[in-house]
Amino acid sequence: MNGPLKRAALACLLMFGLLMINVNYLQAVRAEDLRSDARNPRNFYARYEIERGRITAGNKVLAESVDTGDNKFRFQRRYPEGKIYAPVTGFFAPESERDMERAENRLLNGTSADLLIRRSIDLFTAKRSKGANVDLTINPRAQEAAYRALGASGKKGALVAIEPKTGAILAMVSIPTYDPNPLSKPSKEDVNKAYRKLDKDEDRPLVNRAIERTYPPGSTFKVVTMAAYLESDDTVGPQTEVDAPQVLDLPNTSADLPNYGGAACGSGRVTLSFALEKSCNTPFGKIAMQLGYDAVHDQAEKFGIGGDALEIPLSVSASDFGPREDEAALAQASIGQRSNQMTPLQMAMIAAGIANNGVVMKPYLVNRIADAEGGEIDGADPTELSTAMSEDSARKLQEMMVNVVNNGTASAAQIPGVSVGGKTGTAETARGKAPHAWFISFAPADDPKIALALIVESGSAGDDASGGHTAAPIAKSVMEAVLGR
Repeated sequence: MNGPLKRAALACLLMFGLLMINVNYLQAVRAEDLRSDARNPRNFYARYEIERGRITAGNKVLAESVDTGDNKFRFQRRYPEGKIYAPVTGFFAPESERDMERAENRLLNGTSADLLIRRSIDLFTAKRSKGANVDLTINPRAQEAAYRALGASGKKGALVAIEPKTGAILAMVSIPTYDPNPLSKPSKEDVNKAYRKLDKDEDRPLVNRAIERTYPPGSTFKVVTMAAYLESDDTVGPQTEVDAPQVLDLPNTSADLPNYGGAACGSGRVTLSFALEKSCNTPFGKIAMQLGYDAVHDQAEKFGIGGDALEIPLSVSASDFGPREDEAALAQASIGQRSNQMTPLQMAMIAAGIANNGVVMKPYLVNRIADAEGGEIDGADPTELSTAMSEDSARKLQEMMVNVVNNGTASAAQIPGVSVGGKTGTAETARGKAPHAWFISFAPADDPKIALALIVESGSAGDDASGGHTAAPIAKSVMEAVLGR
């Protein structure tokens, strides 16, 4: 073979070798990147080929895939009562998903390893594979009662209700909300237009205020300060008397701590129960300075504040008691102001922990996961998150919170024939805006079935009593829904 022919053969061999390397590189190394590339039209069509599993709450369907008969977009996601449940379900869009649709996506679309046996059976029997069904812990009566009552207030806000003994989330509402149906159409152009409109809305309807936003908790945080005090001395109880000056002198600052409007708290020395019932500021500020930062901070951590990030399985923003500063800052933080920031879910966990005799259960949203034929893949396994306080201390605090509803600032939460515990709160916000109204509660006090936290943004006239008039009736309607009243 002459020289030119050899060189041509060698060049061809080299090119074939490079071609084979490239093919293997694309198929083995870059396959996943290419498959998931948004520019790949196969991904767009493939998202609508599978019949995603249902998302349910008991017998109520929250999300389902309906057969359109279209060859390109066979199944389209539908949300029968979209606005009510959107903070939980989220949406399934042409190129993305969020909330429960994202958290359980591989189960819902059938690609999870947990469905391998089911897929194998379907392949053998030539059946079309379907995604798994996800049943939530949400109580539809509670969810819908919360949506109606909070929506009727005309204010932005959020509510979370928990079953104290298990941690199951019974309701999670965020107002304003949105309809996920327009975001699930098989049209990128239409979906992007709808999403941009929601994203630009100043009221932020896409934000789940229950778990994605933190707020100063105001006087609802006084139950944590009270818990720290009860845990510091087992002789302390509801009838223990403490100093309650009209204004508390804070060290190293001219910004002293008054009660609301500068009012007196009793005669200047009151019982702990009275201080909580009337939501006096000065006794709690003084107690916190007496206990010190570590004691109050550690008590907050025991309720889950500042601990590991929660996955329910939706991601939850971290709550925070605030950094170590001076005694003046500690006094302010002890009444839920300063750097103190909480999600409504976190405050619901605090109420649930007190109701559950001091034991905080890990909150969760998924009750059961089953394949398309009903075979169970996974089920809820209630898990203890922490022991926040002793049973004795918890019972003392329960008694005081019942007194808040019976005799104090939360009378609007009273339910005939049911012992309700609660704590109102007012949280100062930006200058020029009305304070937020908070309420945390549980019922029945002797055998709790529900604990909740509620915030109504800019829903208070300034004092805890007015906040109670705004928030407590909303909470009452949700408790009645769960208790069958």
